[in-house]
Amino acid sequence: MESPRHPMTPTRPTAAVPPERFEAATLAPIAASRVQPTADAVTAAVPASPAEPAPVVAVDHVGHRFGTNMALDDLSFEVPDGAITVLLGPNGAGKTTAIRAITGAIAPMWGAVSTFRLDPDDDGHLVRPRCGVVSAKPALYDRLTGRDNLAYAAELYDVGRGSDAAERIEECAARFGISDALDQMVGGYSTGMKTRLALARSVLHDPQLLLYDEPTSGLDPESSYAVLDMIREMTSFGHTVVMCTHLLGEAEGLADHIVMMEAGTALISGSPTELTHRYWPNPILTLDAEDTRLLDRSASFPGVAGYRRDPSGVRLEVDDLRRVPDIVASLIADGIRLTRVDPHVPTLEDLYFTIRREAGVGALGAGIAPITTGHGTLPTLGTTTPDAQVAPATVPPPFDPALLAPQPSAGHTSTGHTSGTQSTDMIQEGRR
Repeated sequence: MESPRHPMTPTRPTAAVPPERFEAATLAPIAASRVQPTADAVTAAVPASPAEPAPVVAVDHVGHRFGTNMALDDLSFEVPDGAITVLLGPNGAGKTTAIRAITGAIAPMWGAVSTFRLDPDDDGHLVRPRCGVVSAKPALYDRLTGRDNLAYAAELYDVGRGSDAAERIEECAARFGISDALDQMVGGYSTGMKTRLALARSVLHDPQLLLYDEPTSGLDPESSYAVLDMIREMTSFGHTVVMCTHLLGEAEGLADHIVMMEAGTALISGSPTELTHRYWPNPILTLDAEDTRLLDRSASFPGVAGYRRDPSGVRLEVDDLRRVPDIVASLIADGIRLTRVDPHVPTLEDLYFTIRREAGVGALGAGIAPITTGHGTLPTLGTTTPDAQVAPATVPPPFDPALLAPQPSAGHTSTGHTSGTQSTDMIQEGRR
């Protein structure tokens, strides 16, 4: 007997669609039923407040398993309207299964999925015509031309046939740069050209929601960049985009909203700016000098909220980056020879590994780890709990002016690295 969608609410049995038939499942019901949403149904289905638009997709405590494999485990997240939401996580995190649940290609065993304020399992004939899907391996007809592939999809989506759909086909092909290849057999397309054709097909019927599962899989760097640039433009045409990826570089600068997934659940979600500020509430400044010990006095400077010494010099958390000139001027005035002044803007990579380390998954050694110095163990930057405040600066011993006196060259090694010589750790940290 099939498990119910919710332990307390049994529903009719629903067969899951195999992954290889995922795209076909989003197209076939349209051709078979020819049921299109009426204007009244669409208007009633998506009531939205002008002050706070309803999310296009809401996934609420969803669970699903394939045999003994738990694919989704209490997964919850929302997809804001008109934005690019990136489902970010390693292979096997449940990203593709989540996409299939959004379109109704599978019915979750428990929990609830709402797409356009509709249940995609019960109202899939209303949901799927408003979605455009590109899977990691798009299902295309190699023995048809690119034009014929688009013409077939246009008929399935009731865009029209023959001359009625020709203008729309040309428009979508031009948008993705494949106009010159439309009359060639798809079997002769490169991987990048097939991806562009699949993207053109996904927008033929002008859907509201675009679902892209690893759209750059198998592409060279130049083609990947072009495809991501095209996806970035989708929101300017009024589309909402959900994209799955395990590549940090793809999500960086593209995502308006991030859902970090692991083992079928969401570790955290929010905008990159919001999440970065949650973990790094203060700007970070990295300093280094010929003698790193001389920088300890900067911990007591006005505006410094956190301090620690590491292989790359010292890291300061400051309340405002406009204090950097004053900090630098004060250190130089004291005769300290600075070799590095680097205001650091945390990246998505910093955020990703920090969150995974806190969750106890992945490479626990990745990211910034606590460092024990002569001043004790200083707080790790970026590892505060979401509601915690930045730890106060650890104040080093009183500054000793004798440190500014010339030091014997023989046998002298300053903390972190020998004067004038960069250590491997410092170089590696600088690259980060």
